Amino acid sequence: MPSANDLKTGQALTLDDGLYQIVEHTHTKPGKGKAFVKMKLKNLDGGGIVERTFRPDENVERAIIDRREHQFLYRDGIGFHFMDNETYAQIAISDEDVGEAADYLTEGTTALLPMYNDRPISVDLPTSVELAVTTAEPGVKGDRVSGATKPITLETGLVIQAPLFVDEGDVVKVDTRTGEYMTRVT
Repeated sequence: MPSANDLKTGQALTLDDGLYQIVEHTHTKPGKGKAFVKMKLKNLDGGGIVERTFRPDENVERAIIDRREHQFLYRDGIGFHFMDNETYAQIAISDEDVGEAADYLTEGTTALLPMYNDRPISVDLPTSVELAVTTAEPGVKGDRVSGATKPITLETGLVIQAPLFVDEGDVVKVDTRTGEYMTRVT
């Protein structure tokens, strides 16, 4: 087991009360007293962020997270259904575990599923996805101020701001990290 001092941001830990991912990691040596490692941890089982303090030499159990490529198939009352691209096994993930990734999932989308003990923890999307525009108000003639935007609705139901020239039926590229319009594809 590694010591708390050897850990890095992004790694997963198995603690007494669940599975956590390190969001922030700071080693502090105060003027008086002993050094300590302060971490912000995201609970992978229930969400939420907690802060914990460890001694630098304290051993912590790292969790082995296996990231597997899956294809999104469909959504129903059970949740989101994915197929493993290697074994073709299907798995259902609850709405809570998918979270905000649901706004970017369309049939056929490829995503990485972080798995712990063969149980999916969340959904990691590519940095951008292409989505069709289902609803877009037409741009008003003469309203062509530089940088003006309007709300558009995408095929997943997500509403984003896009330039005035984007019309219904267009396909746009959206940044999955920020939810912002990137460019029009067609």
